[in-house]
Amino acid sequence: MSEAVATTETTEVEEPVIDLALAEEVIQKYKDIPGNLMPVLQGIQDAYGYVPRITVDYVAERLNVYPSQIYGVLTFYAQFHLKPRGKFIIRVCMGTACHVLGAERIKESFYDRIGIGHAETTPDRRFTFELVACLGACGMAPLSMVNDETYGKMTVQKVDEIIKEYSSLPI
Repeated sequence: MSEAVATTETTEVEEPVIDLALAEEVIQKYKDIPGNLMPVLQGIQDAYGYVPRITVDYVAERLNVYPSQIYGVLTFYAQFHLKPRGKFIIRVCMGTACHVLGAERIKESFYDRIGIGHAETTPDRRFTFELVACLGACGMAPLSMVNDETYGKMTVQKVDEIIKEYSSLPI
């Protein structure tokens, strides 16, 4: 029997107070480069872990572009995130090889253990959970990743080990 690590109640993750000094540093770094919106947004996401809404208005003002243009970029590219994310990003591959070899069972095991579903973050911002189309390592199916660490030949027991390991680390 496994022990639940996080509450099963999912709540909206509150956006913390944002220090715009980090955004200003990023803007200063790219301010004189033509076509600087993408590197500015990437820098802001690197600095904060996501693109806080308040930084969108700040960037719009500083780069003299409309916020709607910025949101167009942010919503077009999957690399950008508008909500705070967990320190540990868990990805489960749902590609054909992984599907055939039990990805659905692995997905459900993660859901049960951390109490969140696809594209959700635990209230303590420890975990964000994502289903992905393919992680590109079919020979290791079923496959999961936590941040940059790859876990192949996944089993329900490995899910438990992964959750235990990352639950013991500081956030």
